[in-house]
Amino acid sequence: MLDISKVYKTFNVGTVNEKRVLKNLNLHLNKGDFVTVIGGNGAGKSTMLNMVAGVYPVDSGSITIDGIDVTKLPEHKRAQYIGRVFQDPMTGTAATMQIEENLALAARRGKPRGLKTGISKAERESYRELLKTLDLGLEDRLTSKVGLLSGGQRQALTLLMATMNNPKLLLLDEHTAALDPKTALKVLTLSAKIVEENNLTTLMITHNMNDAIKYGNRLIMMSNGRIVFDVSGEEKQKLTKADLLEKFKISAGEELASDRVLLSE
Repeated sequence: MLDISKVYKTFNVGTVNEKRVLKNLNLHLNKGDFVTVIGGNGAGKSTMLNMVAGVYPVDSGSITIDGIDVTKLPEHKRAQYIGRVFQDPMTGTAATMQIEENLALAARRGKPRGLKTGISKAERESYRELLKTLDLGLEDRLTSKVGLLSGGQRQALTLLMATMNNPKLLLLDEHTAALDPKTALKVLTLSAKIVEENNLTTLMITHNMNDAIKYGNRLIMMSNGRIVFDVSGEEKQKLTKADLLEKFKISAGEELASDRVLLSE
């Protein structure tokens, strides 16, 4: 479902701020894989997701989604294949629009637009049923402006919008980092439920070792623009935090005391 092959990316080429972020990055995801991604700050995790989403062009290499070479496609043309939830809860929704209007925009992503009535009665009822699955009471607030919602409510709504058309690939970029622990757990639980029910191929970046171990069927660790550890199945299920820290030390060849390595429990 996703193939990243020999991808390189350097920012600020030829300046004193030149930084090579991705170095011969290779990653293959099968359909239905739920992969958690962990690593220190500057490891290249978010850059990898941005490259897949088309935010940045690759310097060299290729990116394929479900057999379609998207390497040279701009971000807006990749949107038909990708659902994404960002770290900032304010990013994935339009604050001045109603909840039902945000859902209508998401439902029409990648589809031709016409001059029909904005939201039909049947659509409104389907949105109400979808919102019930969040268990946040939003099904009774369809006409409320999204800007009035809490961060957790907006992130849950963004998650629903990102997955309602069953994208080929779901990208979760530390999507609970800005939430309080209780709300973060609710959003993570909801994420895992949606991914499992729809068999979505998913990449989830996290700084939290417990979450990286608990969720998904596969875990990869990045360091200095490369994947240094890749574990799945039964081996992943047996992982502990101590194992993960030791793997990082061995694979990356760095002491974890370094302030460049920030992995939270």
